[in-house]
Amino acid sequence: MTLPRLFLVYEPEQACVDRLLAQGFTAEHALEVASYLAQSTDIAPHLEPLSAACAARGMAFHPVTLDEAPAALANADPAKDLVWTLTDGIAYFRGGAAPSLARLYGLSTIGADDSLFALCQDKLRSGAGLGALGLPVPAAGLARDGVWIVPPPPSSRGWFVKPNRLGAKIGIWPDSHCDAPEQALALSRRVFAAYRDDVIVQPYVPGRNVRASYLDLTGQGRLEDLGVTFVDSDSDFQTMADSMALYGATGAAERAAGTYREPDLAPVAQLQPAADAKVRDIAQQLITGLGLRDVFSIDLRIEADDTVHLIEFEVCPGLPCFDFVRYCQDHWSLPLAEAMAATCHTRLAVPRRPSV
Repeated sequence: MTLPRLFLVYEPEQACVDRLLAQGFTAEHALEVASYLAQSTDIAPHLEPLSAACAARGMAFHPVTLDEAPAALANADPAKDLVWTLTDGIAYFRGGAAPSLARLYGLSTIGADDSLFALCQDKLRSGAGLGALGLPVPAAGLARDGVWIVPPPPSSRGWFVKPNRLGAKIGIWPDSHCDAPEQALALSRRVFAAYRDDVIVQPYVPGRNVRASYLDLTGQGRLEDLGVTFVDSDSDFQTMADSMALYGATGAAERAAGTYREPDLAPVAQLQPAADAKVRDIAQQLITGLGLRDVFSIDLRIEADDTVHLIEFEVCPGLPCFDFVRYCQDHWSLPLAEAMAATCHTRLAVPRRPSV
């Protein structure tokens, strides 16, 4: 009798770099873009413990690169195998194909419906959806290479400019908070020249950065298992350079040089309990309205008066990132590998029908 199998599907950074170079991106920009996939690099020390944790629960573990996934998943057993997508993405990245392949082969997945993997990667479209649900997401304009596609909303505090489809703070620079629409258009030209992407232009919102992390080990969808944490660094917002210094090859080099420094984390509930309650209400609306489940994260800004701004949601959070690892330790009292294996074991005990 064969064991149930967990297929962890990921796109390596180097595969992305090679593809972008072939498309004419410069080496510098290809490395920046591929850093979005840093968790495929950072997961490496967790693979052996995850294999052992799965084996202890009667499961076989198979890490599979995205290019290997079609053949591997074609031979999976819909009755008992699971697919967990580690790295997602559209346009520059291809990980969003993994949950679609799982649907094609009738396989159960850990995480949200495959349609959300595409939605969350387009900030303008996802923001429109969040606004339709009545959630407190900033309005947005859209610019492409110095031309307004959607005019920017009015703002008394200036605007924040970021690429529409890139993640991991790629294309966010110290001057991404700008004071005039003309500056926003200049940033759109810089982003288009470097990454061939549009930018969304949102009113700047003040406050502290917050990450809400979720992993459903119980299978009961309990909102109390959401970890809501202030993420404080030395700056108002995280730039591309800040992000690259934390993860992947650059982060490893920083650790080796002794210059690595993680942002400080603090539970929101201890400092601003009313804001914590608002974040949990937002999470429940995302679960009910969009279908978030199993594993996800939410980025927010919280002001001193408990005003909460929803920035974006992520169906494929950085599992080996410092904040998610800390969440597993603080909330579940488990290392990442044990928490992931426990989640899968629960899902096998209480199976869910594949998406239709």
